[in-house]
Amino acid sequence: MSETVYTVAWDRETNSILYIDQTALPGRYEVVRCTTVDLLADAIRRLAIRGAPALGVAGAMGVAVAAAQSRETDFNRFRDEVEEAAEMLRSTRPTAVNLAWGIDRVLAEIRNAASVGEARSRAVAEALAVADEDEATCRTLGRFGAELIPDGATVLTHCNAGALACRAWGTALGVIRSAVAAGKSVRVIACETRPLNQGSRLTCWELAHEGFDVTLITDSSAAYLMQTGAIDLVIVGADRITRDAVFNKIGTYMHAVSARHHGIPFYVAAPLSTFDLIHEAKDIIIEERSRDELAYCGEQQLVPANVKVLNYAFDATPLELVTAVVTEIGVLRPPYTDSFASLQARRY
Repeated sequence: MSETVYTVAWDRETNSILYIDQTALPGRYEVVRCTTVDLLADAIRRLAIRGAPALGVAGAMGVAVAAAQSRETDFNRFRDEVEEAAEMLRSTRPTAVNLAWGIDRVLAEIRNAASVGEARSRAVAEALAVADEDEATCRTLGRFGAELIPDGATVLTHCNAGALACRAWGTALGVIRSAVAAGKSVRVIACETRPLNQGSRLTCWELAHEGFDVTLITDSSAAYLMQTGAIDLVIVGADRITRDAVFNKIGTYMHAVSARHHGIPFYVAAPLSTFDLIHEAKDIIIEERSRDELAYCGEQQLVPANVKVLNYAFDATPLELVTAVVTEIGVLRPPYTDSFASLQARRY
């Protein structure tokens, strides 16, 4: 993916959002214009926009769209209208924390404004700042993480934590990109990531587009490949990191268990905006998605109509299984109680 093409972008001329429709990949590359918060919420629910950092950018820009498109002239009514739109947007993905983080950053600017005009201006400026910071964060995070990848390594990754999941560059794939940019030879094994195949559709598309050595496997092949010595390390992204667990795409936990059993490093790459150090795993709602995602492949029915389906979008990997967490301020290592305490102190 060209560095000048962004997953989520702001059109200054029309005060609208441009995004890459990830449901169309890899068969079709399509950039869609989003002019309302309702359209943005639909895009997020459909996973046309997905990935924790990208959701943070989209959330920020969504509030800016609500502010820019509002016709209210009374500041109190304007603020109430924007906050109502923001809450609707927040509800689209309950597990990923970045969405709410991006929304809250722009809402804070609106609440601190003295007029509707100032609020609109500050909302757009903050949304653009969130977007620019995300790209810079990913590149810095990538440089720290690149040091963890040996030259000649074969790396397993799950789901898509690349440029498509962020403003640009990526988290887990950003680490791999940075290692390659530093002159290292890296082979990537990508899990298909059932049921929506973000690994095969998105990760493989990104990496093949840029000429990386990437091989696709079924999710259930990973443990066997670890057993045979074909995988040197695992690196994944995250949708939320609590005091005791990493929430990421369903299937991540089984890779972490297998990696620990086979003595393979298991790394998580995530910006600080993904950390939720107020909560523990037991407090978090795991999103459940549509039965049809498992029951159908296109128009082909795969499951008998009278069979129940359980379709969790995420799982929780205990931090005790995580070798290190790569962030934009460096690599955090166990004991995480100490690392996270330092992180909390830094925040405040």
